[in-house]
Amino acid sequence: MYIMCEVRAMDKQFEKKEKSGGEIAGKILTYVLLTLWALIVLFPFYWMLLTSVKSYSAYNSEYIPTLYTLAPALENYKEAFTAVPLARYFANTIIFTVITTALMLAVTVLAAFAFARLQFRGKDLTFTLFLALMMIPNELVVITNYVTITNLELRNTFTGLILPSVTSVFYIYLLKENFAQIPDQLYYAAKVDGTSDFRYLRRVMIPICKPTIVTITILKVIECWNSYVWPRLVTDDEAYFLVSNGIQEIRENGFGRENIPAMMAAVVVISVPLIVLFLLFHRKIMEGVSRGGTKG
Repeated sequence: MYIMCEVRAMDKQFEKKEKSGGEIAGKILTYVLLTLWALIVLFPFYWMLLTSVKSYSAYNSEYIPTLYTLAPALENYKEAFTAVPLARYFANTIIFTVITTALMLAVTVLAAFAFARLQFRGKDLTFTLFLALMMIPNELVVITNYVTITNLELRNTFTGLILPSVTSVFYIYLLKENFAQIPDQLYYAAKVDGTSDFRYLRRVMIPICKPTIVTITILKVIECWNSYVWPRLVTDDEAYFLVSNGIQEIRENGFGRENIPAMMAAVVVISVPLIVLFLLFHRKIMEGVSRGGTKG
C-alpha cells in the first residue's frame, strides 16, 4: 500500500513537471512569435526613419541598401519644410481635426443619450435603421457626399471638408451601449430632484463614461489625421490641402520623385504625432472599447 502511494506521488510530480515544461515552452514560443511580428510591423517605420537621415548623395550611391548609417543628416527635414508648404498642411490638418472632432463629439454624445435614456416613438426602429447604415459601403457614401457638397458649392472650403465627417454611427452605438450600463435609478432620482436631462447628462453620464468618450476622441483624431480620399476629392486648391493629400502632391509634383530621403523625412514628421498619441493613450483606447462592449 505504501509503495502504491509512493508511485502515485511520483506520477503526480512527473505530471506537474511535464505540465510546467509545456507551459514554459508555450510561453517561449509565444514571445518568439510576438517578437517576430513586432519586427515585421516596425521594420517599415525603421526603414522610413533610416532613409530620412541619409543624405541624397549617400542614398543614391547605395547599390545595396544598408540597415544603418554612420553619418546621419538632418537637412532632409529642413528641405521638407522649405521646399513645400508642409507647415500649412499641418495647420490645415489641425484645424480640420479639432473642429471635426468637437462637432462629432457633440453629435455623438447627444444622439447616444437620446437612444439610451429618452423615450420617444419609433426609437428602436430609428436606432435599427442607424445600425443598418453601417452596412452601406463607404464608397457609396463618398459619392453621394461629393455630389451634395459640389451642388452646395462647398468644394475647396473647410466646411466641405468637415460636414460629412461630423457623424459616426459606430461611435454613437459604442457610446449608447456604454450609457445603457448606467442604472436607471440614478436617472429617476435625478428627475425627482428636478434635474434636467442636459444637466444629468453633463453631471452624471459624461463623467461615468469618460473612458469611452476619450477613446472615441482619440480614434476620431487618428481618423481625421489619416483622412485621404475625401480631402483628395473635394480640394484641388493647395491652400486647403491636408497632410495626407499634401504628401501625395509632394510625391507627384514636388521633390518626392527625385529626393526620396526628403520625402521620407516629410512622412516621418507627419507620422510622429499619431504614434506619440497612440503610445500615450493606447490603454485608454482599449479600456474604452472594452467598456462599450460590456453589458450589465
